[in-house]
Amino acid sequence: MALISPSRRLRRTAFSEGVEAQGVKAYTVYNRMLLPTVFESIEADYHHLKNNVQIWDVSCERQVELRGPDAAKLMQMLTPRDLRAMMVGQCYYVPIVDETGGMLNDPVAVKLAEDRWWISIADSDLLYWVKGVANGWRLDVLVDEPDVSPLAIQGPKADDLVERVFGESIRNIKFFRYGVYQFEGRDLVVARSGYSKQGGFEIYVEGSDICMPLWNRLFEAGEDLNVRAGCPNLIERIEGGLLSYGNDMTDDNTPHECGLGRFCNTHTAIGCIGRDALLRVANEGPVKQIRAIEIGGDAVPGCDRVWPVFAGGKRVGHLTSAAWSPEFKTNVAIGMVRMTHWDAGTKLEVETPDGMRPALVKDKFWI
Repeated sequence: MALISPSRRLRRTAFSEGVEAQGVKAYTVYNRMLLPTVFESIEADYHHLKNNVQIWDVSCERQVELRGPDAAKLMQMLTPRDLRAMMVGQCYYVPIVDETGGMLNDPVAVKLAEDRWWISIADSDLLYWVKGVANGWRLDVLVDEPDVSPLAIQGPKADDLVERVFGESIRNIKFFRYGVYQFEGRDLVVARSGYSKQGGFEIYVEGSDICMPLWNRLFEAGEDLNVRAGCPNLIERIEGGLLSYGNDMTDDNTPHECGLGRFCNTHTAIGCIGRDALLRVANEGPVKQIRAIEIGGDAVPGCDRVWPVFAGGKRVGHLTSAAWSPEFKTNVAIGMVRMTHWDAGTKLEVETPDGMRPALVKDKFWI
């Protein structure tokens, strides 16, 4: 097996020391940083996540910070989601689009103040797009990547763990809202969010110097909770329909094709750069869309490339993520399917590395 050669272009994180001590077995590269993908095994990590609590180094979810009088204006220019009602203390899932309505990223926006925002990005060079927009429009705003390293606490025992470190009031944080809590004299934004369906929090650790002290404190506090290091889990995210930018969607896709139309207020999001293009899409409707797809047969191999999808010998879409689900005893998958074949119950065929497999469009994702 080939290895990745280390260099300054591939960044370790402020938690890498702890991740390595916990026995990480595999990484991927995400925003030029190391993102763990396996500890014990994908299936063992999956079962542990669903029953216990895990600590995830997701420092690779870099922040694009907007600071200055025009920060709110710039934030609205980037997304078709209407942000006028968003308050300090809230987090919004925001599709970011270009002038054609194509997806550039699907981050979480964190409103820290009227003149200060964080955009917690998926894997892309969004920082440069935002800098370009700010400069091109001569906006009074500073755009930069701050020293912020997100740490996720995920799993059914997540509330128990964070309470022991930050206090009982943290249980009162509502979904996609945040509070500010202290650790070693430092204010930390703690949001009820995360890239799993098991519940939990994301801690935005501002300042690399306190990352490992927090990591160690959480492990000490969760010893009797069977806490382990973990990472976003392929099986669990497909079951929950959590999309991966760059895998399940790219800038060739609009939010409507990605099933994210509910996060677009295109008619009222005045100022959004891709608004005109998305208005046409909203009026006409997408011709293809992401669907949950069940694949028949034994466990499929890893989906490291696009798998074509056919109906009656005619190509009608493709799959981008697939895995065997131990809980549902079937192969679960995410695919983009043309409107002629996206109705629930439609029978399809998928071309996998092991040959053609029968498949079925589902009415919803599994969790």
